[in-house]
Amino acid sequence: MDKNTTLLIEKRNAELFLRPRFTIDFNASPKSVINRFSETFKTKNTNCRAVIVDHHIFISVPKKDEHFWSPQLHLEFVEKDENVTEIRGLFGPKPQVWTFFMFIHFVVGGLFLVFSTMLYTKISLKEAYFFPLMMVIFLPLFWILLYFLGKIGKDIGKPQIKILHDLMISVITN
Repeated sequence: MDKNTTLLIEKRNAELFLRPRFTIDFNASPKSVINRFSETFKTKNTNCRAVIVDHHIFISVPKKDEHFWSPQLHLEFVEKDENVTEIRGLFGPKPQVWTFFMFIHFVVGGLFLVFSTMLYTKISLKEAYFFPLMMVIFLPLFWILLYFLGKIGKDIGKPQIKILHDLMISVITN
């Protein structure tokens, strides 16, 4: 391998996660790596959009290509040693989509607890319990549906994940 070739080793989490994560150890200071990204976005060498805050960069796909399931890449730069930076990456949906899904999960979880309590009470009082029973059965199925919707959304966003990943790799290797 010649001196100009950089070997990047990505450590990734399992495929089960809806928000894929990775880490890369890179031989440069966090400031210099962030400056590379800053210069790339200042010179308009890419159509992607970025927001840089301290040691964090949030990269999004171009506005014209954005859809409900469009991902964003959150990069965090952590100094491990002198001139060694750990780049922590997280692909995820836009914050609005993530917040919406978490809100729905919270509501479904709350309703599950309410209907479970109602079911127990109705059974204890020997009253009709058909509706609470149906809800206790339906809500976990709805939870599973939400999981698969998230997986489908991730699959729809995979081409854009590749664009964001390739952009990140091109910036840090040049």
